[in-house]
Amino acid sequence: MRTFIFACVHNAGRSQMSAAFFNQFADPGLARAISAGTHPAEHVHPVVVDAMREVGIDLSHAKPQKLTAELAQNAEMLITMGCGDECPYVPGLRRDDWPLPDPKGQGIESVRQTRDEIKRRVLHLLAQEQLPGVLVSG
Repeated sequence: MRTFIFACVHNAGRSQMSAAFFNQFADPGLARAISAGTHPAEHVHPVVVDAMREVGIDLSHAKPQKLTAELAQNAEMLITMGCGDECPYVPGLRRDDWPLPDPKGQGIESVRQTRDEIKRRVLHLLAQEQLPGVLVSG
């Protein structure tokens, strides 16, 4: 099982959307995604929950979690969300950074744009990592 971690500071927006799309599209027998943050928020941003609900993904019960060494133990790649110096770092993992706008305080239109860009990047990552997807469309 290949594990990918999507991380940002609060684990309340971009990393949650990224992991949700990854887990929707990747073959669950081959790969999975985890989302985490260095300073997790209490809950996922409500506007993120709304934007993801529009594409059939329910994040209303998702809980931000802290990125720990134990959580990252068997992962092979860490994708951060453009959080600059505050981005998490895990020694030994391949790393990529997706500089995406933080949805905190943004309106639904802006969050939809970020959501759609995340979906595009996740599909590209799956192709790049040669992970066959399931239910991949659009």
